Amino acid sequence: MRYDRAMARATELGMDASVNVFGEKLETCSERPMTGFFRDGCCNTSDDDLGSHTVCVQVTATFLEFSRFRGNDLSTPRPEFGFAGLKPGDRWCLCAARWKEAYDAGMAPRVYLRATHQRALEIVSLDVMREFAADLN
Repeated sequence: MRYDRAMARATELGMDASVNVFGEKLETCSERPMTGFFRDGCCNTSDDDLGSHTVCVQVTATFLEFSRFRGNDLSTPRPEFGFAGLKPGDRWCLCAARWKEAYDAGMAPRVYLRATHQRALEIVSLDVMREFAADLN
């Protein structure tokens, strides 16, 4: 029932279908901290999401430093935007291009594929993300 309500809400907001890289129901990435372009805990997306916040990752100190160095400081709190800042171990919906950039630099964090939206595949191949899968046996 929750999935049906989520799909109805997605349609209302103009979101793409909530489908992961395997063509299955998109799982929640994180509600603490609340993540996602729509701040719904999932890596949902739409044409309005120009950054494609579609890759669910578990951030590391190394990745946070890399991202800060590249101009996207994810660890500094910004209370005016309701953002507490990320710390190592947090899960977050990351821009697919930023993940690919981190991958190319040898700094990519682990990925939760079942919580990664299928539109991430427009930027990063599934084979590459599988190398960093945190949720596959």
